[in-house]
Amino acid sequence: MSGAEPDGKITLDAAHFDAKARQWDENPVFQARADRIAAAIVESVPLRADMRALDFGCGTGMLSFPLRERLGRITLKDTSAGMLAVAAEKIAAFGATNMVTRLMDLTAAALPDERYDLIYSSMTLHHVPDTDAILSAFHALLDPGGWLCVADLDQEDGSFHGIEVDVHHGFDRAGLERRVRAAGFSEVRFQTVFEIVKDRPEGSRAYPVFLMVARRPD
Repeated sequence: MSGAEPDGKITLDAAHFDAKARQWDENPVFQARADRIAAAIVESVPLRADMRALDFGCGTGMLSFPLRERLGRITLKDTSAGMLAVAAEKIAAFGATNMVTRLMDLTAAALPDERYDLIYSSMTLHHVPDTDAILSAFHALLDPGGWLCVADLDQEDGSFHGIEVDVHHGFDRAGLERRVRAAGFSEVRFQTVFEIVKDRPEGSRAYPVFLMVARRPD
């Protein structure tokens, strides 16, 4: 379950996602979103069968499975053991020998020795408190010429999760681009890839999801 902080904010911690893991793939919106983001990555990045990829905040691997036949080794990392257990079961069921899971928090541990050609992430960045630190970590983990693909929410008023939930309420694209470039990336571009529609007391509301693509210079 989620935890409460002294200021009354609610955190969506690993236990929160552990509790939801077994039902995660049953949500058709989650699957449609992952498929759309995967298609946009295919269109935006010159993928190769020898690419080493990192799925940051992978959940059950929804984004990685549509990409698995286009990439080499894919490492799926998350802080939720429950999500990773489901991902591992799917890997075994599909016989996806190029995919491995790792329980790790890149925001709290020393960076691993491995390096990647591609890092991608879906709906995870807004859960990371220190945006600049994780962008710097991504830069360090990518080899020169490597690609970063981040899908997340456009800036919103807090109604997506609830104003009391301790997350970033989406991102202003211009502001995020400045942060990404400050972390050492170039060729930054954005596109809208999906809309999540939620019913509110005042009616339905659409929350746009962007895909940001950037590159670590050679």
